[in-house]
Amino acid sequence: MASTQGAAQVLVASNRGPVSYGVREDGSLAARRGGGGLVSGLSAIGPEAGALWVCSALSDGDREAVRRGVGEDGVRMLAVPADVHADAYNGIANSVLWFVHHMLYQTPLEPVFDAEFRRQWASYETYNRAFAEALAEEAAEGAAVLVQDYHLCLVPGMLREKRPDLRIGHFSHTPWAPAEYFRMLPDDIRSQLVRGMLGADRLGFLTWRWARAFMECAQAAGPGVRRFGAFGAEAEAEAEAGPRGLEHAAGGQVSARRTVVDVHGLGADPEFLRARSHEADVEERMAALRAEIGAGRRTIVRVDRTELSKNIVRGLLAYRQLLDDHPDWRERVVHVAFAYPSRQDLAVYRDYTAEVRRLAEEINSRYGTPGWTPVVLHVKDDFARSLAAYRLADVALVNPIRDGMNLVAKEVPVVSDKGCALVLSREAGAYEELGEDALAVNPYDIGDTADALHRALSLPADERAERTKRLAAAAVALPPGRWFLDQLDGLRAG
Repeated sequence: MASTQGAAQVLVASNRGPVSYGVREDGSLAARRGGGGLVSGLSAIGPEAGALWVCSALSDGDREAVRRGVGEDGVRMLAVPADVHADAYNGIANSVLWFVHHMLYQTPLEPVFDAEFRRQWASYETYNRAFAEALAEEAAEGAAVLVQDYHLCLVPGMLREKRPDLRIGHFSHTPWAPAEYFRMLPDDIRSQLVRGMLGADRLGFLTWRWARAFMECAQAAGPGVRRFGAFGAEAEAEAEAGPRGLEHAAGGQVSARRTVVDVHGLGADPEFLRARSHEADVEERMAALRAEIGAGRRTIVRVDRTELSKNIVRGLLAYRQLLDDHPDWRERVVHVAFAYPSRQDLAVYRDYTAEVRRLAEEINSRYGTPGWTPVVLHVKDDFARSLAAYRLADVALVNPIRDGMNLVAKEVPVVSDKGCALVLSREAGAYEELGEDALAVNPYDIGDTADALHRALSLPADERAERTKRLAAAAVALPPGRWFLDQLDGLRAG
């Protein structure tokens, strides 16, 4: 067994960490704390837990902080060379793995797995190895390590080889591709990804749909992988069904080892959201939005990154169809669309953002009147304004092509002032928990989505309020702190 060098009892590994650095004009460094479910979750275990977050230096400021030895307690930032990170993050994680798991390829033209792909894949391996080495250095004997997401699929296997004493978990925040789609990857890459994941003692997914997809991919990628435990809708819904997952040979061993597969459906953080949504800056933005919307009008709200899988363009097309099919809604409804830029260093994302802008302008030009702007589009990220829109919304439109969970669908009913109807894609992970009280849509069907928007706008106020109560209760069933602790407890339990 490799010697243990560190003292951390609980370690989290993710591409993005809880802090980032900028360089001020005078050359000093400014630290900015991040948020999200992982930050909330890790804070739930308390400072006495001996926890360490291992993350990547993403910016020039981050790399400068590493060079100067500046950092925060409980965080180790890895200064992977910028070109290696770019290849691993943009070239592989976001341009290959994200596209595979979200089924976004235009297959007559892409993907192309050529020499350039192989060069970038080598960077992805290097990037994952840097994390595995850092975790191996920092972990105390028998420590629990929770690795996050598709950026770091190889880490569990690499870390297992270095530190077989550790309890290793991996959590996927995205969907997992169906086996027939995953098969488009080169055979050796598929096998490497699966072996990397199966280095974990425990694999977590947001829904059983994604968990089953991974297991099918694992079984298809190589011989000697088989399921254990009870599966099927009834068994998966049963909390006491016992462990389930995959048995597989590992590292040349004759005997099989087990990787437990489980589901942890990340929920909204009700205390934080409700408190934050009533702060002064949110109230100010509510007043500004009301002025943009106009008195007495209904609101259809969407809040998304301008991400290809979020399906913003078809949402706008469905809104246009609503105005065509039900002209009585003209001047009575406004679509408040927040499309915050994402991955603008990739041309396909810049093109998509431009199309969102173009279509919003077209709808406003075609239908707008001097006193009514049909689409209020904002593209500058502003969390306070997002919360203001949540509170004002009569209808929330969440129509992704494919989404691991989608926390917007869970946050809106928690924050809503007067009740909000939820139009929800059946391809969002959140559909498994919220579908019964949402208005479900096929995200590719413009007419279906337009009809759902009409039904949502037409719901009686009392029915909308009752649906919202049930949606909010489901949305907070597993808040971030509990979500993290459930994984940690399961990993420690063996």
